[in-house]
Amino acid sequence: MQRVDAPEILDSDACSPADVEISMRDLGRINRWFGGVTTTQKMVERVATALGVQHFSLLEVAAGSGEVPETVQRKLARRRITLDVTLLDRARSHLPGNHPAGNCGGENRPANHGVVGDALALPFDDGAFDLVNCSLFAHHLDAPQLAQFVREGLRVSRRALLINDLIRHPLHLALAFAGFPLMRSRVAWLDGLTSVRRAYVPDEIRSMLVSVLSAEAARVEISRNYLFRMGVIVWKSPVEGARTA
Repeated sequence: MQRVDAPEILDSDACSPADVEISMRDLGRINRWFGGVTTTQKMVERVATALGVQHFSLLEVAAGSGEVPETVQRKLARRRITLDVTLLDRARSHLPGNHPAGNCGGENRPANHGVVGDALALPFDDGAFDLVNCSLFAHHLDAPQLAQFVREGLRVSRRALLINDLIRHPLHLALAFAGFPLMRSRVAWLDGLTSVRRAYVPDEIRSMLVSVLSAEAARVEISRNYLFRMGVIVWKSPVEGARTA
């Protein structure tokens, strides 16, 4: 199945606020039910176990409502792993505090800091965060943009860059078509089909990383998770058990 890079409706800002709100709720359910939250959680737990550390600062890039890192933050707290989360998005209107109360994450959401900025030119000093994470963002980037994001993510992280994204596969596309009854927003459903078509596969990510990794970031781990989710950990320094890209 060849990658088809096409724009998504939500990226165009052409939707009404109501369509955006409903689509974000749909996306939140998809992340909770079908591996989005657990993929990020497993990666953070892997880093915590490998390093013997239980407290991390984390930058979530292209965060939107911030539901994934905030849900992971709550789940990890039960395992005595704490995250200080900073949310970054290209538009202030995408970040928490710009949606009606209770949306995209429910009540009692953690009070995490939000910043407007460019994912390809992160507005932070070198090594500003322990971890940099993104969820369902990598497939929005073409190969040169993704390479630039990896460089920026490694620059501002001290420990590792984490990438949580879809895996392109014909069966995944079929499941996305079949998932229409689960969606309340036709926009979210159509964007979901586009996302699967433009997603990468692990070998493509690995090949791209070979071209950008330096001696400083010498290890990468790529895992396949529930329902065609991919988790990528790019370490800032060699870690036992990690695989070379």
